[in-house]
Amino acid sequence: MAENLPSQTTLTTAPSIPTQPKRSKSSALLTPNLPKLPIPPLKESLTRYLRALEGLQTPEEHEKTKEVVKEFLQGGEGEKWQKKLEDYAKEKESYIEEFWYESYLSHSDSVVLSLNPFFVLSSDVTPRTDPQLSRAASLILSSLSFIHDLRNGYLQADSIRGTPLDMSQYGRLFATCRVPTDRGCRMEVHDDSKHIVVLRRGQFYWFDCLDSKNRPLFSDREILSNLEAIVKDADKTPVQAVAKNSVGILTTESRKIWSSLRADLVNSNKLNASCLSVVESALFVVCLDDAGPEDLAELCGNFLCGGYKLEGGIQTGTCTNRWYDKLQIIVCSNGEAGINFEHTGVDGHTVLRYAADVYTELVLLFAKTINPSTPSLFKSKLSPFSKSAKNPPAPEEGEEEFETSPKKLEWRLTPDLLAGIRYAETRISDLICQNDSQALEFKGYGGNFIKRHGFSPDAFVQMAFQAAYYGLYGRVESTYEPAMTKAFLHGRTEAIRTVQPEAVAFVKAFCSDNASVTEKIETLRKACKKHTQLTKECSQGLGQDRHLYAMYSLIRRDVQSYHASRARGSSATNGNSGSYNGNGNESLSPSNQSALLFSPQATTSVLSTDGSIHDGNGNGNGNGDISPPDAPTHGQVPGSTAPESERQKPRVPAIFKDPGYNLLGTSVLSTSNCGNPALRLFGFGPVTPEGYGIGYIIKDEGISVCMSSKHLQTRRLLHTLQAYLIEVQKMLIQLWKEANERPEAFIDHTGHMRDARTGKKMNNDGDGDGDAEGDERDDELLGGFGFFDVGVQSGLPQARRRRPTVGKQLAIAEY
Repeated sequence: MAENLPSQTTLTTAPSIPTQPKRSKSSALLTPNLPKLPIPPLKESLTRYLRALEGLQTPEEHEKTKEVVKEFLQGGEGEKWQKKLEDYAKEKESYIEEFWYESYLSHSDSVVLSLNPFFVLSSDVTPRTDPQLSRAASLILSSLSFIHDLRNGYLQADSIRGTPLDMSQYGRLFATCRVPTDRGCRMEVHDDSKHIVVLRRGQFYWFDCLDSKNRPLFSDREILSNLEAIVKDADKTPVQAVAKNSVGILTTESRKIWSSLRADLVNSNKLNASCLSVVESALFVVCLDDAGPEDLAELCGNFLCGGYKLEGGIQTGTCTNRWYDKLQIIVCSNGEAGINFEHTGVDGHTVLRYAADVYTELVLLFAKTINPSTPSLFKSKLSPFSKSAKNPPAPEEGEEEFETSPKKLEWRLTPDLLAGIRYAETRISDLICQNDSQALEFKGYGGNFIKRHGFSPDAFVQMAFQAAYYGLYGRVESTYEPAMTKAFLHGRTEAIRTVQPEAVAFVKAFCSDNASVTEKIETLRKACKKHTQLTKECSQGLGQDRHLYAMYSLIRRDVQSYHASRARGSSATNGNSGSYNGNGNESLSPSNQSALLFSPQATTSVLSTDGSIHDGNGNGNGNGDISPPDAPTHGQVPGSTAPESERQKPRVPAIFKDPGYNLLGTSVLSTSNCGNPALRLFGFGPVTPEGYGIGYIIKDEGISVCMSSKHLQTRRLLHTLQAYLIEVQKMLIQLWKEANERPEAFIDHTGHMRDARTGKKMNNDGDGDGDAEGDERDDELLGGFGFFDVGVQSGLPQARRRRPTVGKQLAIAEY
């Protein structure tokens, strides 16, 4: 089915999306006129950089950083590297894209808990007798329909308020695999893939799903039949025997170990190589778990890193039923479903669009059982080659061959591979035990309440994280939130640094006994206003993180090129034909180098899940010169701006050695907002050992937060967050009441007591006629700004009832 094995494939770029969309121009898939991501003026980026550090450093530390920045800006180094970056960007579609892939693909640790995020879909709206397999079949069919529309140019183009967005990431969403090598990783995209892979109890099965025109070959009932056959066969394997033969667990290893084991797998025999090719070239992987999470914490952990369960000292958890190098649809035995995705080629916004469309289609399919005329979200039609097709294929369709019955992949594992699986299971079990994932589904209020009181919901929740963390730990830490830059060609994200001077002033005021409620809310408004401004600037590409990181990466390449030229000279002197690559191995040939999307290096910096920068061990940017002190590195680095004849050793500017650069890049609070009604929860692991990974969804009437850490007080921080949300709500209501206090009644010239607002005559007990519950309703019906008052409206002539009221009217509370 696949002509080339993954080990032989050198494809490193995504296939282009069809250039001739088969739809109206108003919904054209491509957006060819998108502008390039701008390189901000250096002075502006450095000003933002200093503001982002002001609240994180002591006054003495900040003064030192300001001196370093001043030297970089005025001493000529900054201007030189800004010019080199601008020249480099002239020939690139995005000045950050190549460095972005270098960072992700040079990550050396396990991708589990480090890179792969997850989504948990909202509850299934369709009543099902078999909640797992029936829902899985529907998810598969909807995903195939999405792929059909994507590949044939029918997919509605993304846009925000009329601004078109870059769609190139969708070409890396399906049939894509992260493949390890001994020098890092590469991305493979199999644009002719037609099959999916299903995992059950660590066993692999596959079957074709699309014809040559990408039309689904199955109805959901036929897919369900295939899944039932797979489960029946897989469940013959005892749960105690699953872990020892679970090949998928190898993808949880560190990338170098997985690379070595993968090479053994390919070279052991042709059968293993063919099985691996089938898995890596699949459209996506479906994981049918044989267990169902019992609480929110277990639910999050299951979709993030798999479940941990020991029976007689043997691992029987769902962690053995995964393949982390690809897009995974995970369905639990109780019908809970979600997605775990490899993050290198796609951002959360892209996967969210896919998840939302698929979930919407499931809702429409249920509606269709009630009203058969309900339309579908997708344009795909059942293939005429399907067994359930009403009409046979037309003569011009030709003949096609498919493997529509599920086939089991039979691995022939050597003793070394079996030992590798055993130790990989031990290591992922350790990682799971180190991880603490907790969730909060706060239902006290949501985006509607926040907006009524004049706040941006996202900024409001970001300040809630700051207040909760400060209230628990008594300090602020570097915080990251991604801002989407897909309005630009090949745009990804820019880093919003939440901890600004306004945010620091707010948390200190909020946690102070001396500040009044008015002062606390006023500082909150200022902090939220600043965060909203930052978000807009970063969405326009006007941040500091990506700019400085691209410059740093360019400098690093020149340093490595200098050492490469020394290495070649030393090799020529010693009569050696090879050069040192920093790992003790022979140097890469030019052809092998071009097959990689990153430049191999002895010390690597990694853009982790949140987009912040860390070294290969997840310890932040690192400080100091990134080149080895004496030993030369590998050969010439592609894209370097330094000529080989350059004799003067290039130096890393002091700004990148300053502790502030490492401080800002170490995101203790890594946060991301991925809101959509199709999702119940969203999360990812922490990007630093002393930090938290926080995924959140702001709904109209609630806020969902998933928080992960390594043995920190995750549950306690969530409780502190919940207490803050309740406390700030009370403050806002209190201030609203004070601003909208009911005026006192007055006595008119006839001696009657009248209501100050309505002028209506009041009873002797102080209540208006027929309005005994007015005060109570005023307490309950509180609008955010007081634009209207229900008590007033009920007293107006046009609001009088035309017939007697039967029964007691109930007040509807807004809070």
